Amino acid sequence: MKKYGEDGRLEAIYCNMCGKKMIVKEGILREGAARFDYAWDYFSEKDGEVHHFDLCEECYDSVLAEFAIPADVEEQLELL
Repeated sequence: MKKYGEDGRLEAIYCNMCGKKMIVKEGILREGAARFDYAWDYFSEKDGEVHHFDLCEECYDSVLAEFAIPADVEEQLELL
């Protein structure tokens, strides 16, 4: 969950799973986190809803560990 100041600058990010407050300095996230924005569509019970949440790296790893089929992981050659 992201929190912004009145000036629109990022102030804090909290993990929606464990509640951890992640490190944000000068409006920049300073640790690993995953942001999810998903718009549900037809054929789901959530049609028309958009879900937003953030996970710290530890919670992300916990979720992935529960997958029956592992996620595809690829190395990024150029870091921007």
